[in-house]
Amino acid sequence: LTFISTTPNIPTMSFVKEASKFVRRKAHTNSQRKLQVQIGVAGSAAPRLGALPKGQAKKNSAKTVLDVDAKHFQPLGTWTSDQLNQSRAENPFAMGWAPSQSRHAVPNMTHGEGVYLFDDKGNRYLDWTSQAVCSNLGHDLPESIIEAATYQMRLLPYVYGDIGQPEVNTRMNQLMNEILPGDLRAAVYPSSGSEANEAAITMSRRYTGKQKIISWYRSYHGGTSNSSAATGECRRWMNGDSTPGFVKAFNPFPLFFKPGGNDATEEQMVEASLVMLEEQILNEGPDNIASIMTESVLGSGGCFIFPPGYMQGIQALCEQYGILLHVDEVMMGFGRTGKMFGFQNYDGVVPDIVTCAKGISSAAVPMSMVACNEKILDYFEDKSIGWGSTYAGHPVAMAISYENTKYLLHNNIVGRVQSLAPLFESCLQQLVEDHPCIKQYRAIGLFGCLDVQDINGKNPKLQHQAANEAFFAYK
Repeated sequence: LTFISTTPNIPTMSFVKEASKFVRRKAHTNSQRKLQVQIGVAGSAAPRLGALPKGQAKKNSAKTVLDVDAKHFQPLGTWTSDQLNQSRAENPFAMGWAPSQSRHAVPNMTHGEGVYLFDDKGNRYLDWTSQAVCSNLGHDLPESIIEAATYQMRLLPYVYGDIGQPEVNTRMNQLMNEILPGDLRAAVYPSSGSEANEAAITMSRRYTGKQKIISWYRSYHGGTSNSSAATGECRRWMNGDSTPGFVKAFNPFPLFFKPGGNDATEEQMVEASLVMLEEQILNEGPDNIASIMTESVLGSGGCFIFPPGYMQGIQALCEQYGILLHVDEVMMGFGRTGKMFGFQNYDGVVPDIVTCAKGISSAAVPMSMVACNEKILDYFEDKSIGWGSTYAGHPVAMAISYENTKYLLHNNIVGRVQSLAPLFESCLQQLVEDHPCIKQYRAIGLFGCLDVQDINGKNPKLQHQAANEAFFAYK
């Protein structure tokens, strides 16, 4: 719309109003034409004139009184094995990382004592994996932890953290700051390791203004969107490959080659690995990379302990190129390796961000923590970190984790891990010597693994290959 005037006078207000009406009418007409064109191109038909389809009504149990099995109102521990098995057969459920049919072979567990679990047939199982590497105090918790949970549930079972802070939350936060090394400070308390890594990834991106996260192919960081995308091993294929902003790199432990060559010394292998990482940083663009994310010791990737100089080298590269170092301590934190945190096994290394879970509550309740350095924490004083959860900092979970951590400190559990580590390693070595199907072991503290092989020395199965008959027979 063009205005032509022979005089320099400013148009009157009434003229401006009329012009505005004309512009609005013109814009409305154009938008209608555009809509008609779009509909015609997409569907080659006129807009719907008839009524929308009606879906078939489905029963939604709109009863005043729901009809449930009366046995639900019997005390826990009173259902027989037959009743449990019948219920499981009639009410199927999905498993997590295993095919759902494997639930049929999972035993009905009744109770635990120390490192042992018991089923309803009287079988006793050595819990050699500490469940999901999380039941750090075993299966009969100290009475102080049970009492703390009971006290908090009676006093105040829940309050949302952005509305109120119970005493136990304040005390727990102070305790975390006292056990964290360097300038690390506790920031938020999610409910799982996956959630903690989600929050940490969001923090790193918002703090740096950058998007890319570098992590290893041989790694695991969780099953939610970003934590799954940060994961490197095969579980990422199910969920995380479509999430943008994640870059995979090789750490010093590839399967079919050795950085620096087969004859390289450990020092040469470390240097070659760091040079390879630096080149990838430069090709991705340092100004695009928010963080490098790594477990302190590779967990489900095979209990790989980084060689001397490697973690220090990553930290130096991060400092040189303005990248945050995020260390995932979900498995290793709270004593598993003989140190309170796994990264303390590497001299001089203090990450910018640390995530913990599992051992923080010894798996008695879902609980995790994100810690960061003071600069990052101060940055969010006048802005949101961009993450939140209904159950973050749940008072009961905080009470249990608070007592759990005090128990670790008071009873020197970390020192006990150090004292038992030599015995643990000698037993693993004996298994290697006694069984041809065990190729080798790796261990640190009370965390370890065995490499299984065919008796002819070959790998039994690579991660891209389908599960074999032995797997399903076992499950």
